[in-house]
Amino acid sequence: MDLRYQNHNNYMSVLISSIYFSPVKSLSFINIKSCEVKKDLGILNDRKFAFSRIINSERARLIEKNPSERKLENFLSLKNSPVLNKYNFTYKDNKLALMLGVKELILITADNLNQRSILINKLVELESSLMKPISLLQNNEFPFYDTSHSNKIFNSISLINLKSIQDLEKKINEKVEFQRFRGNFYIDGIEAWEERKWVGKTIKINNVLFKVERNIPRCVAINLRPKTNNSELNLLQSLKKNYRHFDMGIYLRALNDGKIEVGSIIKKED
Repeated sequence: MDLRYQNHNNYMSVLISSIYFSPVKSLSFINIKSCEVKKDLGILNDRKFAFSRIINSERARLIEKNPSERKLENFLSLKNSPVLNKYNFTYKDNKLALMLGVKELILITADNLNQRSILINKLVELESSLMKPISLLQNNEFPFYDTSHSNKIFNSISLINLKSIQDLEKKINEKVEFQRFRGNFYIDGIEAWEERKWVGKTIKINNVLFKVERNIPRCVAINLRPKTNNSELNLLQSLKKNYRHFDMGIYLRALNDGKIEVGSIIKKED
């Protein structure tokens, strides 16, 4: 059964309007036209890397390999290091690049430990306030999702309804950039907050089945305006005030392999 709703006597399909992935946990956000999805893994190369902070190299290698040992405070993120919001990372063919706007600051071979150290030194040189020591971690089997260090560990894909963001905009009379929520799939074609009713159900995008695991609770990182240190807009507080929750979006778990493209239609399985 197609997920559809009536709008002025016309029926609109629910579809993927844009796709993003983040090669480095919390610190990258890249627009793509299509993506490969792997069963129980998620989007290929999404959150494949992460920077640990404060902990020593021995502890860093432990959390690199073992998701159950991970804690959010062990990683560099926009929540604890908002100065990094102006940077981005790109990843292709085992090459990881630190970007400032369109300028490439440094490019390394991602699996070369010496070059990883050079990248870390560059990051610290640019932002001396970062809490050290810092290590660059990689895990292909259990990437560094926010859902890979909880009581119920699973690899996730985040889906966000653009109409829900637009509803929040109307409630607070402010522009809310969708990039603040750092989702993988952005969708259009259903009413605001309708996606919350999908939790516990199965949806299909192209020929890929996804279990909708739960709503996505948000943190103070959404207060940051994209590519700036500006956090004057308290969206976390606005969510609580207007909806009595801190959520935006839902977590999906892939049940089989496949390819998703911009424009792909979403269906609900009976």
